Amino acid sequence: MSSIQQTFSPIDGSLVVERAHATDHQIAEVLQKARFTQVTWKKVPISERVAICRRFIEIMRGRKDVLGEEITRQMGRPIRYTPNEINGMSDRVAYMCEIAEETLATIELPAISGFKRFIRREPLGVVFSIAPWNYPYLTAVNSVIPAILAGNTVILKHSHQTPLCAERIGEGLAQAGLPDGVFQYLHLTYHDTDRIIRSPEVNYVAFTGSVSAGHSVTHSAADKFIGLGLELGGKDPAYVRADANLTFAAENLVDGAFFNSGQSCCGIERIYVHSDLYEDFVKEAVSVTNEYVLGDPLNPITTLGPLVKLSAANFVRQQIEEAELAGAKLLIDESRFPNSVLETPYLAPQILVDVDHSMSVMRDESFGPVVGIMRVESDEEAIRLMNDSEFGLTASVWTTDMDAAIRIGDEIETGTVFMNRCDYLDPALAWTGVKDTGRGCTLSKIGYEHLTRPKSFHLRS
Repeated sequence: MSSIQQTFSPIDGSLVVERAHATDHQIAEVLQKARFTQVTWKKVPISERVAICRRFIEIMRGRKDVLGEEITRQMGRPIRYTPNEINGMSDRVAYMCEIAEETLATIELPAISGFKRFIRREPLGVVFSIAPWNYPYLTAVNSVIPAILAGNTVILKHSHQTPLCAERIGEGLAQAGLPDGVFQYLHLTYHDTDRIIRSPEVNYVAFTGSVSAGHSVTHSAADKFIGLGLELGGKDPAYVRADANLTFAAENLVDGAFFNSGQSCCGIERIYVHSDLYEDFVKEAVSVTNEYVLGDPLNPITTLGPLVKLSAANFVRQQIEEAELAGAKLLIDESRFPNSVLETPYLAPQILVDVDHSMSVMRDESFGPVVGIMRVESDEEAIRLMNDSEFGLTASVWTTDMDAAIRIGDEIETGTVFMNRCDYLDPALAWTGVKDTGRGCTLSKIGYEHLTRPKSFHLRS
């Protein structure tokens, strides 16, 4: 008999859904079906694969309100925002559909008398995607849909916090006409997840999650020569230069820090502000933060919901407490947020000043509604501090000088450089990171390179 997986809502601790973990027999069947279905799926013209994925977009858009409420109940993001995740997911799918035929086309080489030469982009085979709860549709489709478009079959293991999202993706793809076996999902234990990674049927693993879990995935795959896509932790910085639009920067950086209760891999977790703007920026950031409404995420007026679980909230509380004991100053009066209650996942947003990199809150991933702000005197100091991190997913520069943003961006150790925006993903750009943020790439034309392999033809007449 299989064990049971239960999902409890951070809203009130109620049971949202429970599912039986897959049995050994079910896992073996799914792996076998994925392997054998892939042989025929890769022969389906790319135009037909694209048409199916475009129909999938329309189906999911038509259900966005229902799907949005499910997201809210499973992981706690305010319902005023969750339907928009389906829109964002659809935009990513649409772009990857748009570029699929050109990007996956055979590469024809210049003719040489007596020879024909070309390079095909072969699908890898079976892709095992392990998706997180914080953006359950956006993160999943980053690997799932491009893998399908490239001619692979996919097995999705979603977070135990958001299992319904895997089921809804499956329903949408089936309704769109995707052949049986091209996409499958499983509810799995840690042990069985490890076993699937090690199985000979799996040719690529796409994982989004913590650094420690990323090490586990890497260890599980160590005896196989397969590709790994790992999007792991982040401690994304922002630098506000002396020439920045102060009000615009403060509004957008506060949103970048606190949207989704700070539970975003590319959320803003540390801010460096030039001394010329520092005092005014801090005042503006506090003013914007005090406008948030913390409460029941099913209430349309709520702009800040609970963290996903009590332990996550307590980790952030501990970071704040340790920083304060070390000399940091807390600028947000928690009494303005009466729903922020100890021993619950509901946590008021917090801004800290008088911080430094000896403090966990400026060094370790918080993944919650807290941000530290430091004064800097120059671009060089800001660059040094931004690079003083084990992570490197995104970094943003706030300035009116694009040349300066490019110059600074060239010096920052990061996967993406933003100017005057943050906490955003453009599917036309490679989504990648450096250092402990992981390896590999999703989306963009480059993302397809990680889901295919080159196969060269050298033909002599």
